[in-house]
Amino acid sequence: MKKWNMIVDVARCHNCYNCFITTKDEYVEQEHKGYTGPQPLHGHSWVDMEYRESGEWPIVETNFRPVMCNHCDDAPCMKAATGDAIKKRDDGIVIIDPKKSKGQKQIVDACPYGAIYWNEEEQIPQAWPFDAHLLDQGWEKTKIEISCPTEVLKSVKVTDKKMQQIAKEENLTTLEPRMGAKPRVYYKNNHLFEAYFIAGTVVTNIENREECLEGVTVTAVRNEEIIGSAVTDGFGEFKIKKIYPDANSITLKVEHEGKIVKTLGVPLEDSTYIGCIEI
Repeated sequence: MKKWNMIVDVARCHNCYNCFITTKDEYVEQEHKGYTGPQPLHGHSWVDMEYRESGEWPIVETNFRPVMCNHCDDAPCMKAATGDAIKKRDDGIVIIDPKKSKGQKQIVDACPYGAIYWNEEEQIPQAWPFDAHLLDQGWEKTKIEISCPTEVLKSVKVTDKKMQQIAKEENLTTLEPRMGAKPRVYYKNNHLFEAYFIAGTVVTNIENREECLEGVTVTAVRNEEIIGSAVTDGFGEFKIKKIYPDANSITLKVEHEGKIVKTLGVPLEDSTYIGCIEI
Protein backbone atom coordinates (compact mmCIF):
# COMPACT_ATOMS: atom_id res chain seq x y z
CA MET A 1 0.00 0.00 0.00
CA LYS A 2 1.24 3.48 -0.84
CA LYS A 3 1.70 5.91 2.03
CA TRP A 4 2.56 9.58 2.36
CA ASN A 5 6.06 10.73 3.31
CA MET A 6 7.71 14.14 3.35
CA ILE A 7 11.28 14.82 2.21
CA VAL A 8 12.90 18.02 3.52
CA ASP A 9 16.10 19.26 1.86
CA VAL A 10 17.89 21.32 4.50
CA ALA A 11 20.43 22.68 2.00
CA ARG A 12 17.67 24.41 -0.01
CA CYS A 13 16.04 26.23 2.92
CA HIS A 14 16.63 30.00 3.11
CA ASN A 15 14.35 30.78 6.07
CA CYS A 16 11.68 32.54 4.02
CA TYR A 17 9.00 31.17 6.38
CA ASN A 18 6.55 30.57 3.52
CA CYS A 19 5.72 27.13 4.93
CA PHE A 20 4.94 28.66 8.34
CA ILE A 21 2.81 31.45 6.85
CA THR A 22 0.98 29.07 4.51
CA THR A 23 0.06 26.84 7.44
CA LYS A 24 -1.29 29.87 9.30
CA ASP A 25 -3.28 30.90 6.23
CA GLU A 26 -4.83 27.45 5.92
CA TYR A 27 -5.64 26.71 9.57
CA VAL A 28 -5.87 29.87 11.70
CA GLU A 29 -9.47 30.32 12.83
CA GLN A 30 -10.57 27.75 10.23
CA GLU A 31 -12.08 24.43 11.24
CA HIS A 32 -11.62 21.41 9.03
CA LYS A 33 -14.12 18.93 10.41
CA GLY A 34 -12.74 15.50 11.06
CA TYR A 35 -9.17 16.74 10.59
CA THR A 36 -8.51 19.59 13.01
CA GLY A 37 -10.09 22.45 14.87
CA PRO A 38 -9.12 26.08 14.19
CA GLN A 39 -5.52 26.98 14.95
CA PRO A 40 -5.05 29.93 17.33
CA LEU A 41 -3.58 33.07 15.80
CA HIS A 42 -0.65 33.09 18.23
CA GLY A 43 1.44 30.50 20.03
CA HIS A 44 1.24 27.61 17.56
CA SER A 45 3.97 26.76 15.03
CA TRP A 46 2.71 23.59 13.37
CA VAL A 47 5.45 24.04 10.78
CA ASP A 48 8.36 25.66 12.58
CA MET A 49 11.93 26.62 11.69
CA GLU A 50 15.08 25.51 13.47
CA TYR A 51 18.26 27.56 13.16
CA ARG A 52 21.94 26.66 13.41
CA GLU A 53 24.94 28.95 13.14
CA SER A 54 28.31 27.21 12.83
CA GLY A 55 31.94 28.23 12.64
CA GLU A 56 33.81 31.38 13.56
CA TRP A 57 34.65 34.62 11.80
CA PRO A 58 35.59 34.86 8.96
CA ILE A 59 34.04 31.52 7.92
CA VAL A 60 30.54 31.15 9.33
CA GLU A 61 27.68 29.00 8.05
CA THR A 62 23.99 29.45 8.81
CA ASN A 63 21.41 26.76 8.10
CA PHE A 64 17.67 26.36 8.60
CA ARG A 65 15.50 23.27 9.02
CA PRO A 66 11.69 23.13 8.82
CA VAL A 67 10.20 20.84 11.46
CA MET A 68 6.65 19.54 11.85
CA CYS A 69 4.61 16.54 12.96
CA ASN A 70 6.53 13.48 11.79
CA HIS A 71 3.44 11.28 11.35
CA CYS A 72 5.30 8.47 13.08
CA ASP A 73 4.44 4.83 12.44
CA ASP A 74 5.03 4.06 16.13
CA ALA A 75 3.72 7.38 17.39
CA PRO A 76 4.17 8.06 21.13
CA CYS A 77 1.16 10.39 21.03
CA MET A 78 -1.09 7.47 20.05
CA LYS A 79 0.10 5.49 23.05
CA ALA A 80 -0.66 8.40 25.36
CA ALA A 81 -4.14 9.04 23.96
CA THR A 82 -7.27 7.44 25.34
CA GLY A 83 -10.12 6.12 23.24
CA ASP A 84 -9.88 6.82 19.54
CA ALA A 85 -8.46 10.31 19.96
CA ILE A 86 -5.68 9.71 17.43
CA LYS A 87 -5.98 7.71 14.24
CA LYS A 88 -3.22 6.36 12.01
CA ARG A 89 -4.67 6.30 8.51
CA ASP A 90 -3.87 3.60 5.99
CA ASP A 91 -1.97 6.19 3.95
CA GLY A 92 0.41 6.87 6.87
CA ILE A 93 -1.06 10.19 8.04
CA VAL A 94 -1.71 10.68 11.76
CA ILE A 95 -4.89 12.59 12.61
CA ILE A 96 -5.66 13.97 16.06
CA ASP A 97 -9.46 13.93 16.21
CA PRO A 98 -10.58 17.44 17.23
CA LYS A 99 -13.55 16.07 19.18
CA LYS A 100 -12.32 12.82 20.70
CA SER A 101 -9.05 14.39 21.86
CA LYS A 102 -10.76 17.13 23.87
CA GLY A 103 -9.17 17.57 27.28
CA GLN A 104 -6.31 15.15 26.59
CA LYS A 105 -3.36 17.42 27.29
CA GLN A 106 -1.10 14.40 27.91
CA ILE A 107 -0.95 13.98 24.13
CA VAL A 108 1.08 17.19 23.87
CA ASP A 109 3.66 16.02 26.41
CA ALA A 110 4.01 12.62 24.73
CA CYS A 111 5.48 13.97 21.50
CA PRO A 112 9.29 13.68 21.66
CA TYR A 113 9.64 16.22 18.86
CA GLY A 114 7.58 18.98 20.45
CA ALA A 115 5.38 19.08 17.35
CA ILE A 116 2.00 18.98 19.14
CA TYR A 117 0.48 22.14 20.59
CA TRP A 118 -2.25 22.73 23.15
CA ASN A 119 -5.20 24.87 22.08
CA GLU A 120 -6.34 26.43 25.35
CA GLU A 121 -9.54 27.86 23.94
CA GLU A 122 -10.67 24.64 22.26
CA GLN A 123 -9.04 22.43 24.94
CA ILE A 124 -7.54 20.13 22.30
CA PRO A 125 -4.05 19.05 21.18
CA GLN A 126 -3.15 20.00 17.60
CA ALA A 127 -0.43 19.34 15.02
CA TRP A 128 0.10 19.73 11.29
CA PRO A 129 -2.18 17.10 9.70
CA PHE A 130 -0.13 16.72 6.51
CA ASP A 131 -2.75 18.87 4.78
CA ALA A 132 -4.82 15.68 4.70
CA HIS A 133 -8.07 17.50 3.99
CA LEU A 134 -6.55 18.89 0.77
CA LEU A 135 -5.05 15.57 -0.30
CA ASP A 136 -8.44 13.94 0.25
CA GLN A 137 -9.93 16.53 -2.10
CA GLY A 138 -7.55 15.41 -4.83
CA TRP A 139 -4.54 17.65 -4.29
CA GLU A 140 -1.35 15.91 -5.44
CA LYS A 141 0.92 17.96 -3.19
CA THR A 142 0.67 19.52 0.24
CA LYS A 143 0.04 23.24 0.40
CA ILE A 144 3.30 23.94 2.22
CA GLU A 145 5.42 22.46 -0.58
CA ILE A 146 3.49 24.34 -3.26
CA SER A 147 4.25 27.58 -1.41
CA CYS A 148 8.00 26.87 -1.09
CA PRO A 149 9.99 28.89 -3.68
CA THR A 150 13.19 26.84 -3.32
CA GLU A 151 11.63 23.35 -3.39
CA VAL A 152 12.72 22.41 0.12
CA LEU A 153 9.68 20.20 0.65
CA LYS A 154 8.60 17.21 -1.39
CA SER A 155 5.75 14.87 -0.47
CA VAL A 156 5.85 11.39 -1.96
CA LYS A 157 3.23 8.66 -1.81
CA VAL A 158 4.93 5.30 -2.23
CA THR A 159 5.13 1.89 -0.58
CA ASP A 160 7.29 1.54 2.53
CA LYS A 161 9.73 -0.59 0.55
CA LYS A 162 10.06 2.08 -2.12
CA MET A 163 10.51 4.79 0.51
CA GLN A 164 13.36 2.89 2.13
CA GLN A 165 14.97 2.56 -1.29
CA ILE A 166 14.65 6.33 -1.85
CA ALA A 167 16.07 7.01 1.62
CA LYS A 168 19.08 4.84 0.90
CA GLU A 169 19.73 6.26 -2.58
CA GLU A 170 19.38 9.90 -1.46
CA ASN A 171 21.03 9.43 1.95
CA LEU A 172 17.92 10.55 3.83
CA THR A 173 17.68 10.44 7.61
CA THR A 174 14.99 11.05 10.22
CA LEU A 175 15.16 13.13 13.38
CA GLU A 176 16.19 11.25 16.52
CA PRO A 177 15.89 7.73 15.05
CA ARG A 178 17.00 6.25 18.39
CA MET A 179 13.61 7.13 19.83
CA GLY A 180 12.11 4.38 17.69
CA ALA A 181 9.06 6.42 16.68
CA LYS A 182 9.60 5.63 12.96
CA PRO A 183 8.93 9.10 11.48
CA ARG A 184 7.59 9.55 7.96
CA VAL A 185 9.34 12.92 7.55
CA TYR A 186 12.81 12.43 6.06
CA TYR A 187 15.68 14.92 5.87
CA LYS A 188 18.22 15.40 3.09
CA ASN A 189 21.55 17.10 3.83
CA ASN A 190 20.83 16.83 7.54
CA HIS A 191 24.59 16.82 8.16
CA LEU A 192 24.28 20.62 8.09
CA PHE A 193 22.67 20.27 11.53
CA GLU A 194 24.40 17.15 12.81
CA ALA A 195 28.01 17.43 11.62
CA TYR A 196 30.86 19.93 12.01
CA PHE A 197 33.33 21.52 9.63
CA ILE A 198 36.95 22.62 9.98
CA ALA A 199 38.00 25.71 8.05
CA GLY A 200 41.23 27.64 7.79
CA THR A 201 43.59 29.58 5.56
CA VAL A 202 46.91 28.38 4.20
CA VAL A 203 49.56 31.07 3.67
CA THR A 204 53.26 31.34 2.91
CA ASN A 205 55.92 34.04 3.22
CA ILE A 206 57.29 35.43 -0.03
CA GLU A 207 59.84 38.24 0.25
CA ASN A 208 58.49 39.18 3.70
CA ARG A 209 54.92 39.26 2.39
CA GLU A 210 52.22 36.90 3.58
CA GLU A 211 50.59 35.35 0.51
CA CYS A 212 47.57 33.03 0.25
CA LEU A 213 48.25 29.64 -1.30
CA GLU A 214 45.82 28.13 -3.79
CA GLY A 215 45.65 24.40 -4.59
CA VAL A 216 46.91 23.10 -1.26
CA THR A 217 45.26 19.86 -0.09
CA VAL A 218 44.27 19.67 3.58
CA THR A 219 43.23 16.26 4.88
CA ALA A 220 41.51 15.45 8.19
CA VAL A 221 42.55 12.19 9.85
CA ARG A 222 41.05 10.50 12.92
CA ASN A 223 42.49 7.25 14.26
CA GLU A 224 44.61 6.95 11.09
CA GLU A 225 41.45 7.08 8.97
CA ILE A 226 40.82 9.87 6.45
CA ILE A 227 37.49 11.49 7.28
CA GLY A 228 37.56 14.37 4.83
CA SER A 229 39.67 16.69 2.72
CA ALA A 230 39.53 20.00 0.88
CA VAL A 231 41.65 22.06 -1.50
CA THR A 232 42.37 25.74 -0.82
CA ASP A 233 40.81 28.32 -3.12
CA GLY A 234 42.26 31.58 -4.47
CA PHE A 235 42.10 33.10 -1.00
CA GLY A 236 43.95 30.17 0.52
CA GLU A 237 40.81 29.09 2.33
CA PHE A 238 39.59 25.52 2.85
CA LYS A 239 36.57 23.94 4.50
CA ILE A 240 36.40 20.24 5.36
CA LYS A 241 32.74 19.28 5.81
CA LYS A 242 30.72 16.39 7.25
CA ILE A 243 32.89 15.76 10.30
CA TYR A 244 30.75 13.99 12.87
CA PRO A 245 31.28 14.38 16.64
CA ASP A 246 33.72 11.94 18.21
CA ALA A 247 35.77 11.90 21.40
CA ASN A 248 38.98 11.29 19.45
CA SER A 249 41.08 14.22 18.28
CA ILE A 250 41.66 15.13 14.63
CA THR A 251 44.94 15.59 12.80
CA LEU A 252 45.24 17.86 9.77
CA LYS A 253 47.80 17.02 7.12
CA VAL A 254 48.76 19.84 4.76
CA GLU A 255 50.05 18.72 1.35
CA HIS A 256 51.76 21.12 -1.06
CA GLU A 257 53.37 20.16 -4.37
CA GLY A 258 53.00 16.46 -3.58
CA LYS A 259 54.56 16.59 -0.11
CA ILE A 260 53.16 16.69 3.42
CA VAL A 261 54.60 19.98 4.64
CA LYS A 262 52.76 20.37 7.92
CA THR A 263 50.83 18.28 10.44
CA LEU A 264 48.80 19.70 13.30
CA GLY A 265 46.24 18.51 15.85
CA VAL A 266 42.81 20.11 16.06
CA PRO A 267 40.44 19.79 19.06
CA LEU A 268 36.88 19.77 17.75
CA GLU A 269 33.89 20.59 19.95
CA ASP A 270 31.99 22.44 17.22
CA SER A 271 32.55 23.79 13.73
CA THR A 272 35.65 25.95 13.83
CA TYR A 273 37.94 28.29 11.92
CA ILE A 274 41.51 27.45 12.97
CA GLY A 275 43.09 30.56 11.51
CA CYS A 276 46.15 30.75 9.26
CA ILE A 277 48.44 27.81 8.65
CA GLU A 278 51.84 29.06 7.48
CA ILE A 279 53.93 26.74 5.33
